[in-house]
Amino acid sequence: MTGAIALMNGGSRALSYFLGAVVLVLAIALAMGAPEPGDILAWATRVLGGIFLGLLSVLILGTLYCWQRLLDRGISPEQRQAWHEAGLHAANGIATLALTYTLFGISLGIGELAGQALTPDTVQEVIRGLTERFSLAFMTTVIGLPISALLRALLSISAAWVEAKTTTTTLGGINSCDS
Repeated sequence: MTGAIALMNGGSRALSYFLGAVVLVLAIALAMGAPEPGDILAWATRVLGGIFLGLLSVLILGTLYCWQRLLDRGISPEQRQAWHEAGLHAANGIATLALTYTLFGISLGIGELAGQALTPDTVQEVIRGLTERFSLAFMTTVIGLPISALLRALLSISAAWVEAKTTTTTLGGINSCDS
């Protein structure tokens, strides 16, 4: 029963951090003169696609969940290491997803170009389609790679911090730098 409560508690905190980050990003964007949050979300859905946003959200939530479990004081160092590794894999999954969608967008653009006759009358339409596909390709990378790097840093720094606190506690509060 205690394990189930710990799992739900970590999930609840991860969801809270995720939603809080979304609200903060939208508020900062609005303060910097961006369109309304509804317009930003509509643009993200149109350019990036619902599937990308859904997969990205799942991976972010998974990483945040692992981070929460990593910070749990009631787990063993082995379990903490496992949560750290799982979180790093989820964060790396974000980079993989972003790069996969980049290649997917480029492939769609090239496929669209190969399937159309290029005449003076169709050039404008072909370029519009290519621009749309390449926008998907590059925006997924622009969004996914920094998020992945930020989450990996969060996990690694937190793991080092917890390890340092655990080592200090194990040594009876003696700081190794004081000796």
